[in-house]
Amino acid sequence: MCWLFLVIIINLPYSFCAGKRKSGFYFSMKMSKASVVLLYFGFIFIHCEAKSIREKPQAFESFNVSYIQNLGSCSYSVVFTTSCSSTSYTRDQISIAFGDAYGNQIYVPRLDDPASRAFEQCSSDKFEIKGPCAYQICYVYLYRTGPDGWKPEQVKIYGYNSRAVTFYYDTFIPGDTWYGFNYCNSASSSHRWIGQTSFLFVVLWFVLYALI
Repeated sequence: MCWLFLVIIINLPYSFCAGKRKSGFYFSMKMSKASVVLLYFGFIFIHCEAKSIREKPQAFESFNVSYIQNLGSCSYSVVFTTSCSSTSYTRDQISIAFGDAYGNQIYVPRLDDPASRAFEQCSSDKFEIKGPCAYQICYVYLYRTGPDGWKPEQVKIYGYNSRAVTFYYDTFIPGDTWYGFNYCNSASSSHRWIGQTSFLFVVLWFVLYALI
């Protein structure tokens, strides 16, 4: 989508050239428009690049799980996609903990089930989980115990009060440590950044329109 905007913006000056006289004034205006277009182009390119950055999962040895799960009852769907470069199957014990920025945590001590052939290579497994009602899910941690190893490609979580969120792993989960992502602290700053960039888009568009 970003590249489509770039193509449109690059061609804006040329679309207004037809039928106009090449006077000195017009040449100056054309140069001004070209400058604005280049500025707009650079801004969108930076915006697109920033949106494509993915953080890597981190180990969190001091992470504490909540064993109190009676603070409400909400349903969550968690979809695990196992990488094709993972082990063909795993007998390891897999635990998950996820939640929001307000202390609501959903913890499942064991997801794996050898009889169900979960977490096999190149597979996708969906689990229906009940737990405390949370707002926007902003962190997830996985815990693995066992000798086989496991490499999830991504984990996608759906919640009633939360839009679907995907956490990209694409790496083997280390043993006996909580491993994952925590975006809760950056949520507010991210919302401010989105608001600022939207405002700049509007301002630049009006400047471009005035010069044309």
